[in-house]
Amino acid sequence: MSNKLRSALLITIASLAGNSVNAAVSKDTLPNIIVILTDDMGFTDISCFGGQIIPTPNIDRLAQSGRKFTRYYSAAPICSPSRAGLLTGTYPGRWNFSTYLDNRKHNADAQQADFLDPAAPSAGRFFKQAGYVTGHFGKWHMGGGRDVQNAPRFDRYGFDEHASTYESPEPDPLLTATNWIWSDKDSIKRWDRTRYFVDKTLDFLQRHKGQPCFVNLWPDEVHTPWVPGPGQLNRQGEPAFKRVLQEYDVQIGRLLDGLKALGIEKNTIVIFTSDNGPLPTFQGRRAEGMRGSKLSLYEGGIRMPFIISWPGHVPAGTTDTSSAISALDILPSLARLSNISLPRNYRSDGIDRSAVLSGKPAQRNKEIFWEYGRNDIAFAYPQNANRSPSLAVLSGRWKLLMNRDGSDVQLYDIDADRGETNNLTDGEPAVAADLKGKLLKWWNALPKLTQREKGGLTSTTLPDH
Repeated sequence: MSNKLRSALLITIASLAGNSVNAAVSKDTLPNIIVILTDDMGFTDISCFGGQIIPTPNIDRLAQSGRKFTRYYSAAPICSPSRAGLLTGTYPGRWNFSTYLDNRKHNADAQQADFLDPAAPSAGRFFKQAGYVTGHFGKWHMGGGRDVQNAPRFDRYGFDEHASTYESPEPDPLLTATNWIWSDKDSIKRWDRTRYFVDKTLDFLQRHKGQPCFVNLWPDEVHTPWVPGPGQLNRQGEPAFKRVLQEYDVQIGRLLDGLKALGIEKNTIVIFTSDNGPLPTFQGRRAEGMRGSKLSLYEGGIRMPFIISWPGHVPAGTTDTSSAISALDILPSLARLSNISLPRNYRSDGIDRSAVLSGKPAQRNKEIFWEYGRNDIAFAYPQNANRSPSLAVLSGRWKLLMNRDGSDVQLYDIDADRGETNNLTDGEPAVAADLKGKLLKWWNALPKLTQREKGGLTSTTLPDH
């Protein structure tokens, strides 16, 4: 077969698969992908998003080479479901994830699973099936740790290599000298973890140079406790946070320098974002005064900084302030950007936003839904004005929050009132009624884990994914 005929055939196949952006791309030119998922980072923790706490010049470099988005939303206001949403491209509630995973009793109280079902979709698996080498370096928190000893291993989700923390099915022994999240006895100290994960990422990319690589780089900074260095155990105060953020920024710089040294920076898509909002918020300064925090469905808990860089493909030094993007959109969008085919039976709750990520703003024509709070046992925080109703939906400019029983309905015009201070429920009854109906329909369709038996959890509804 001639090269010309082969190219034409590849283009036809890619077009039929519905995943072609331009022409078909051969395996040796597929872009590398690195998804950096920061832990508990506020919207304005970094200076390129207006942060004043401390300069972050290296993360700013990423923004200078790429595009910022100011209306990106995580899948949940807490780590485990947020990560599940990003990995699967589906609502975490479909897999019975509603808050952070802990021991079995906590998980049962929260009416959630002990680990992500290995039958769930996985970006790692999809990219591996498309010819990528896959790695996960950093926090997992979707199963494993404490008394959950039967969580599926990383290869069940499609990852060839991994180095992870205590809250995973296969914790790295250098990070887990004791049976806990971190310890002074760990070989890799708390303040050196991001360096370690960056080293693992660069080593992985170097050993697989010439092959397309998909990497989750998910550090556990800037989550508390903040331990800047030896003997510096002020784990809550702002000075400690500044030191930790400063070191985190240094390590992002090392990653970018490493990509350049390997000669792959121009063929690498780098995404930088966070799993959920900050806690503590330093009187709202870590989220530019937006209402809410981690554990809250107000903007401060779910609106995250987001940067994508891909030299020559994403316009450098630009900002999109109008296009709403969900974490659920990232998997289908990366598939389109990479020209890979997703399984025909895969149904994402997100939508392809590759054109938006590439520099063409567009309104999102599909609602985004959230939940946080299935009962009053495991969802008692925060206990202040940042505590939100348990459900939320965003539709264009309108955001509605309410509890699962239909109480405490709050409607906000997010374009005009990002701080969510002016409840328009009474002034816009038609909008409120429409969104309330859609939100209840979505909530009622989610599976509900109702009791724990010796054989496991009993669900009243099974996911259709």
